[in-house]
Order: sequence, then C-alpha cells, then structure tokens
Amino acid sequence: MSSAKLRQVAWVWGLSLAVAAALAAAGARWPQPLPPRADVALALVLLPPVAMLLWLLRTRESARTEQETR
Repeated sequence: MSSAKLRQVAWVWGLSLAVAAALAAAGARWPQPLPPRADVALALVLLPPVAMLLWLLRTRESARTEQETR
C-alpha cells in the first residue's frame, strides 16, 4: 500500500477515534441516561465500517480504472 493511501486510512481512522471520544465525553456529561434503542445502536456500530468499506472500494476501483487508461 502506498504512503498516500496509508495517510488516507490513518486520517479516517483518526477521525473515527475523535468522534468516538467526543461521544464518550458527551455521554459522561449527559444529565440522565438515555433509554437503549437497538436501531440507533446498530446504526452507530454498523454505518461507519460500511461507509469505510464503500470508500475503500471506490478508491480501489478508481485506481484500477486509472491503471487501465495508461
């Protein structure tokens, strides 16, 4: 993997860690607990990895297309 791709992956990974830290900090300061909701929990757990998978597939496909045009 090229260094540019590693930087992109590291950036997205760091961004997801920052969002997780912000959510944890907000949860610690919330006045009363929220009732658990399965749909929201599944969305928070599944959407970021699915979005990253789609992004990686898109960048891989664009790289493949670029190589074919050369």
